[in-house]
Amino acid sequence: MNEQAQSILLDTVCSNLATVHSNIERAAKDAGRDPAAVKLIAVSKVQPRERVEAALIAGHRVFGENRVQEAEERWPPFKEQYSDVELHLIGPLQTNKARTAVQLFDVIHTVDRPRLAATLARLFDETGRQLPCFIEINTGAEPQKAGVLPDEADAFIKACRDEYQLPIVGLMCIPPADDVPAPHFAFLADIAKRNGLSRLSMGMSADYEHAVQLGATDVRVGSSIFGERQYA
Repeated sequence: MNEQAQSILLDTVCSNLATVHSNIERAAKDAGRDPAAVKLIAVSKVQPRERVEAALIAGHRVFGENRVQEAEERWPPFKEQYSDVELHLIGPLQTNKARTAVQLFDVIHTVDRPRLAATLARLFDETGRQLPCFIEINTGAEPQKAGVLPDEADAFIKACRDEYQLPIVGLMCIPPADDVPAPHFAFLADIAKRNGLSRLSMGMSADYEHAVQLGATDVRVGSSIFGERQYA
């Protein structure tokens, strides 16, 4: 990429970040919330390296990746250069990738089954890293999708706290693609409230403003920052 193209890309990413931050601020204020209580996670999965680097140059430091392997290839050099990067795992986590995830990521959003909870508990003890964790709730009870079923949520949250002693900070959801997302966001907020959890990881490029209005503390925005993803 030549210097002119790099400059255009940086300007575009900076402008996109400013727009998303402005939208978050407006949505939060409309809901009587403090905009500073909402964390913007820039979802960098399958984005070209130069787009991610542009966001880093622009000053953004909180990023989300879906796959451990992709993050393992991309982020160690960036983390050496930008030591204050905060990396969130927002995709499904296989137990055989858990050790790498614990070493590389700073927050895990997708705890969704006892075996994974037990594996993370063991690795946290072994490594001394206590990563904040979100429990993923399958709010639409979709059989093909990861996440704890809603009627099992309370019991699983209790087990993660009491049996596995994980540092559970909140809940995460991905509403069904064809559903209006707002009822799912409100449903997740209700589950969190009755379990004394303060953080809600919900909202993506198409619906993050609605999520903020309904209590999101962590929004996961990709294409609105970086442009359309470039799949291999």
